[in-house]
Amino acid sequence: MANILVVDDELGIRDLLSEILNDEGHNVELANNAAQARTARAKARPDLVLLDIWMPDTDGVTLLKEWSSTGLLTMPVIMMSGHATIETAVEATKIGAQSFLEKPITMQKLLKAVEAALHRETAPPALRSKPGPGFVAAAPPPAIELTVEAAMTGGQTIPAPVEMGPQARQTFELDKPLRDARDEFEKSYFEFHLAKEGGSMTRVAEKTGLERTHLYRKLKQLGVDLSRGKRAAG
Repeated sequence: MANILVVDDELGIRDLLSEILNDEGHNVELANNAAQARTARAKARPDLVLLDIWMPDTDGVTLLKEWSSTGLLTMPVIMMSGHATIETAVEATKIGAQSFLEKPITMQKLLKAVEAALHRETAPPALRSKPGPGFVAAAPPPAIELTVEAAMTGGQTIPAPVEMGPQARQTFELDKPLRDARDEFEKSYFEFHLAKEGGSMTRVAEKTGLERTHLYRKLKQLGVDLSRGKRAAG
């Protein structure tokens, strides 16, 4: 598994991403500003950095540019923001960011982006072969909608959320211990809302009235399969 540095000034975001990534088997280092990120980067090279764009001391794009100009951008970086512009996304891509996640970050998109960043292999320019005689160029790819995510992922699309839960109405077997019956109901309840909200932990938390970190722990306790979307997209 990978060593991942999460840089974000919001405690809730850091805690949520840390818990999800730790549960996937990764080692996670946390930083709440650029200064702490520099220290963490100097102490041990991470395999991947999740970097917030808007931070109080130094913004993420400036830190990315600093790492790039000093030869420290040796790991893939995924930018994060809830209100970035396309211009900012394009700038970060030119500097060296690999992809972008819009907040609120859904679990499916997080795990898909992390997996892609850790496994993407780019051949050095010297190893790329030139087309030989008889080479026919492929048709240009279709135009993509110019969104922030499209600008930073080169048009790669995030897979549609996978249906995770049951229908709104269903029956339960009541001839069982109370705890078992309650767990069965709660599992179906959360699976239904995950499916309805497209896997968005933020919207499910708002819908059910639970804090996101507590919600995540509850889902794991009930055995809700949170990796189903990841496996289906792989």
